[in-house]
Amino acid sequence: MKAKKLRELLYSNQVVRVMGAHNGLSAKLAEQAGFHAIWASGLEISASYAVPDANILTMTENLQAAVVMNESTSIPIICDCDSGYGSVNNVIRMVKEYERNGIAGICIEDKQFPKLNSFVKGSQKLADIDEFSNKIRAAKDVQKNPDFVVIARIEALIAGQGMDEALNRAYAYEAAGADAILIHSKENQPNEIKEFVKQFTGAVPIVIVPTTYPHITVKEMELLGINMVIYANHGLRSSIKAMQETFSQILLDGNTVGVEDNIVSMKTVFELQGMYDMRKQEDMYNSGTSVISTIK
Repeated sequence: MKAKKLRELLYSNQVVRVMGAHNGLSAKLAEQAGFHAIWASGLEISASYAVPDANILTMTENLQAAVVMNESTSIPIICDCDSGYGSVNNVIRMVKEYERNGIAGICIEDKQFPKLNSFVKGSQKLADIDEFSNKIRAAKDVQKNPDFVVIARIEALIAGQGMDEALNRAYAYEAAGADAILIHSKENQPNEIKEFVKQFTGAVPIVIVPTTYPHITVKEMELLGINMVIYANHGLRSSIKAMQETFSQILLDGNTVGVEDNIVSMKTVFELQGMYDMRKQEDMYNSGTSVISTIK
């Protein structure tokens, strides 16, 4: 059902808005805010383990995080699967496992394994076009649900290989069966994205990740014909800032009075956890009065 919903969203007459998350709580908050889908972000998940976004975590560790997100929400989960965790055989197993666990879609990028985060200075080594096209073909061949979505992420602009290379890869990946193309850029203005969209004449939906060009609006995306936007890391970055400020203030003050107005109540935490629903279920089957409602 979630895969079908994701596919319907991709081909709807709106820009699909997707928020990055790394656990059940962040995914639930994104759903409550009104986002259409969740991006199980490789950067966010690796950061939550305090390790680099460079294929340090295994496929299984990333999948476990995605499963928790999926179980915590009712909207589709798109998983950031880096370059597919290895060869075409790794991609085949990955698709089987992610689909079996109810994930709506995956995104794989055309970098060599192990990948390096796109915004880190250093050599961004791309996979051969044919090699990556074979990964896409394998992913599409092995999936059982026809609605399962495979997004091909192009890193040619990130690697400084130019627009022609990005377009050549886009056409090759579309021909290989990709359900959508994610065109990535690290410029501080969306000029490369606009040029790519202008020149690309393929039929598949276009996805962008405006991490470094934050001024682009959904209205601009609509006019450009962009189908999906992924805010890939903003939840993580905002939570880090909030925790840093809270922790520092508590140490400075020697108490928590100064932070109380800037943090949520325990009641909110219990609501997000489903604590009240749990106690209601207990009350249905057991005698006695719930005491949790007395905590404010």
